[in-house]
Amino acid sequence: MTEQPKVNIQIKEGNVFFAHEMSSNFTPTQFSLDFKSITPRTDPRSKQPSFLLEHNVVLIDPWHCKMVLQVLKNVIKKYEEEFGRIKKPKSLEKAEKKHKKQIETSDKSTETPSYFG
Repeated sequence: MTEQPKVNIQIKEGNVFFAHEMSSNFTPTQFSLDFKSITPRTDPRSKQPSFLLEHNVVLIDPWHCKMVLQVLKNVIKKYEEEFGRIKKPKSLEKAEKKHKKQIETSDKSTETPSYFG
């Protein structure tokens, strides 16, 4: 009997990343999935608010992207069977209504912005 060759495998663990947003685009050969996380930061030395924007981009070919879609459909179906239908959080609906109202009541002047201070 011949002995099987031994293979060394090195695994690099990925970082956990919570995505608040995602944007997507494509070329003829690949899809780009850009996952973004926006985190407010507090710096007692500064009175200005600051935010940390991180993003991780996944590039994937069209066929694999379609397979990811199928996997997500299956996982969401199983989740909803176990925990119920996924709905938009009420706090988000309230925030969207508030934002829409602010836009409607804001000053709708058509003044051209000045770039000279």
